[in-house]
Amino acid sequence: MPANEKAEFPARLTALPDTASFARGFCERNGVGSETAFRLTFVIEELFTNTVKHGFGEESDSPVRIELAMSEGGVSVIYEDSAPRYDPTDRWSVAPPDLAATAEERSPGGLGVYLIRQIVADARYAYEEGRNRLWLVMLLES
Repeated sequence: MPANEKAEFPARLTALPDTASFARGFCERNGVGSETAFRLTFVIEELFTNTVKHGFGEESDSPVRIELAMSEGGVSVIYEDSAPRYDPTDRWSVAPPDLAATAEERSPGGLGVYLIRQIVADARYAYEEGRNRLWLVMLLES
């Protein structure tokens, strides 16, 4: 059974490509299919971007920690940062009001969190020891 893989990135948008490489590399090393790899990369990039832009409100050297592991029929993700407390699962069941609008007509915000909820099979959030912690499970494609 492959071991968990952990990585830490500064909360800077310049580190975004590194988060994507980490996710893709994990998937390659563990034989995860391209559809799941794409979805996992999207989720991590969206969470990371939200941490920098909305959590900290600016770039920061504060670490964002990501742990990936193979689990029964899926990939488990632990994502954590030290931005101010924010539980994205509070808004996951609510679609943005302008979801049917074109990209040009839609107001910014809310869509990424909503899309993540459509992708993950299970999610749990906690604020512990001054850190936001999000546990996610993504099922492998059939």
